[in-house]
Amino acid sequence: MHLQARYAQRYVGRWKVAHGDTLTLPQLGDRFKLSDVLLDTTRLVVGRTCRFRGTLVFTVPRDTLAVTWIGFPEQALIYGWPAELGPFAGIGAVRVGDSLAGEILFDERLNVQVRPGVTARFTAGRARD
Repeated sequence: MHLQARYAQRYVGRWKVAHGDTLTLPQLGDRFKLSDVLLDTTRLVVGRTCRFRGTLVFTVPRDTLAVTWIGFPEQALIYGWPAELGPFAGIGAVRVGDSLAGEILFDERLNVQVRPGVTARFTAGRARD
């Protein structure tokens, strides 16, 4: 876990989305717009792995989602989307300079068809307290 904690440090904090796609899924009739990504170092056991706590804040729909995440040298993976929200497997995010760039990952097992090439990307900067 010490190695995971070290890898996670570059992603920890509150990230304010500066630019993000609004995703509309016709089969669900819902729009999603991410506004904040909060990545904490509080540890949580999920199955047989250890992850960190996090929060996703949406402006559309107005909602806050508790998630878990894990940091690697090359990316952070954010998990925890409830199936009723849509066909989301999570978020893959990378550090680009002092920004966090991410993309929503889709879960094809939930039988919601997403056209090939459809993405929902965002770029976030560190939030000022």
